[in-house]
Amino acid sequence: MERRGIAIVNSDHKPTIMVTNDDGIDAPGLRSLVRVLVSTNRYTVQVCAPDSEKSAVSHSITWRHPISARPADFDGVTAYAVSGTPADCASLGVSQALFPSVPDLVISGINMGSNCGYHVVYSGTVAGAREAFFHGVPSVSISYDWVGGKSNVNDYTLAAEACLPIINAILAEIRNQTYPERCFLNIDLPTDIPNNKGYKLTKQGTSIFKMGWRRVTSEMQGGKMLSTMTMDTDSAVTIETDTSTPLEEDLLFRREVRGAHIADPDTDWQFLREGYITVTPIGALSNADTESLLYFKDWLPVVAEHESSSAL
Repeated sequence: MERRGIAIVNSDHKPTIMVTNDDGIDAPGLRSLVRVLVSTNRYTVQVCAPDSEKSAVSHSITWRHPISARPADFDGVTAYAVSGTPADCASLGVSQALFPSVPDLVISGINMGSNCGYHVVYSGTVAGAREAFFHGVPSVSISYDWVGGKSNVNDYTLAAEACLPIINAILAEIRNQTYPERCFLNIDLPTDIPNNKGYKLTKQGTSIFKMGWRRVTSEMQGGKMLSTMTMDTDSAVTIETDTSTPLEEDLLFRREVRGAHIADPDTDWQFLREGYITVTPIGALSNADTESLLYFKDWLPVVAEHESSSAL
């Protein structure tokens, strides 16, 4: 039995969870999540994740050429490393072209860094969950607010364990055919997971990095780059080197963080900073606010009238 492409969970079999991410198939966040899921012995776990880091690629997809999928080494799991984006991986993983059946739930993560506010738009982690949602499969994106000097890889295991009650509750609702179909969930876990304040239902805010550009020379290309859409200026970084050789006349510029901007209260980023595990329902549509809609309702007829007058 299926509904909008969602595989309904039968009581006599283990539900299937497919895991993807944007940090790459070897990322400790994904590996920790898979180990925790497998250790419960409650799910059939599959992995379809990028073969390399694809942070901040948003919802980009591969269109003009094939992508490859090669088996990856995971204990107790069928896993593939894919040459595409997180959205490619989610789409391929639920298509039944790679795995024999549609998963009951797709989890994207655990991301190295938070994904709140406007950064949800940039996030490849969130895009993996959103793509599954596009295909009618319940999905969740999970991110951990990694902070350099405070966090360590063991925190990913704690993050995965903290999400198990939510995962089990989602699967129970799917089994009962009562899980909502018009949204997916974006979960962010605070840096100090052992002392979290519990789950908090939140709304997506407008927090965003204050970013700028700095001109660099070709010798400076291998500097520090943000590895994720985390919103801490002291968060983890990774070294990325541009191996292309620029022409002499090319001007080179690198993004740099110039401080975080917190725009509104009572939203995902604020509650994450206060120590909550934030659970934010997200839809696929980006609707304008009511005030803007009312403005353009009056504005567009005036434009059309002016155009008609000008044509006379």
